[in-house]
Amino acid sequence: MLNVEVQGTKIVLTEISDQWGEECHTFLGRPAMMQWANERFAKERFDGTEEERQAIMDAFDQV
Repeated sequence: MLNVEVQGTKIVLTEISDQWGEECHTFLGRPAMMQWANERFAKERFDGTEEERQAIMDAFDQV
């Protein structure tokens, strides 16, 4: 599960998983967050359909 909050000029992303627990990422701008998202959800490493991956990336685009 991902939770994204915009806090002034910062974007705080919290990634929660039952395997790794909670991990928090702080980005100083949208381009940095999008770079992280593109690396985290890379096509070659994503375990799911391209439609699922595209839905995730579309949600990031709306932040």
